[in-house]
Amino acid sequence: MSATKGLEGIVAVSSAVSSIVDGVLTYRGIDIDELAEHATFEETVYLLWYGDLPTRSELDRLLGELGREYALPAGLLELIRRFPADANPMAALRTAVSALALHDPEANDMSAEANRRKAVRLVAKLPTIVAAFARTRQGLEPVAPKPDATVAHNFLYMLTGREPEPVAVRALDKALVLHADHELNASTFAARVTVATLSDIYSGVTSAIGALKGPLHGGANEGVMEMLEEIGSEENIEPYIRGKLERKEKIMGFGHRVYKNGDPRAKHLQKMSRELGERTGNLKWYDMSVKIERLVYELKGLKPNVDFYSASVYTSLGIPRDLFTPIFAISRVSGWTAHILEQYADNRLIRPRAEYVGPTGRRYVPIEQR
Repeated sequence: MSATKGLEGIVAVSSAVSSIVDGVLTYRGIDIDELAEHATFEETVYLLWYGDLPTRSELDRLLGELGREYALPAGLLELIRRFPADANPMAALRTAVSALALHDPEANDMSAEANRRKAVRLVAKLPTIVAAFARTRQGLEPVAPKPDATVAHNFLYMLTGREPEPVAVRALDKALVLHADHELNASTFAARVTVATLSDIYSGVTSAIGALKGPLHGGANEGVMEMLEEIGSEENIEPYIRGKLERKEKIMGFGHRVYKNGDPRAKHLQKMSRELGERTGNLKWYDMSVKIERLVYELKGLKPNVDFYSASVYTSLGIPRDLFTPIFAISRVSGWTAHILEQYADNRLIRPRAEYVGPTGRRYVPIEQR
């Protein structure tokens, strides 16, 4: 038995949720390009959960279900108020989602119907959790969600306390669609491994958030913005990038384990980055990103992934850098819950083997002889 480092190329589960074939990402068989151009996040959530795009009445019903679940239990809101102001936002989100289970009377009901209701609660409440933490750490009161608003609209409203501009809502909504699912990525695999033990859906999503927190997964978009800020201006791009490559350091936002000819989601975020930069009258981060993209491709043949332009998109929306990964979670919880529901429907404990490479033939030595 020979191990494959990082399980690269290993098929671990069968899934009908999403696929990446020859560099093309689809959700339930629909190309991400079509969804990014035409679908709303709520339509995408329905598609991931139920397998088909919703009719108008089905979409209205889902919007109503989400609207009734946006608000947080009083006890959870009080817990968030007690989080340290300097807490890592992903750690805060992970803790809050775990605690959310304590306030759900259906937390341990493993019926398919209860699990779908809990999936609705998770998609509805994650934006409220992130916005509430973002405000309380500044000493501000959380803003109550609007039951009749979409996820993207509500998040921007709860974050700032102001009605967001339509272009900002559309930009965030498209970003949520693009991040919603991505086959068997690290956080989705973590969720499926957890619920394969028949643990509850909150445990699965908490595991997923823990995996997404890492800089090699969801935290990469924060790393991109940190890099842009370190570079500072266009004239510093070439020496910075060349220096990174000479030192064999990773350039955040480039390359992908699965995509060899470029991430299909990146072009949509690049377009949004430009449009938002034009709207705000500040194209600095977009222009720098374009030049970095060209240079990295020229020197290394690498193309940007979904994280690269999402950094400048979120910055143009006025979102703090350390909230980029929580926004990723706000979107990806739709995919996590779709995979969790799929795992429950045809479950088998996920238990791979390990190739042992340690010493053999050793004997116990009494402590007096060590």
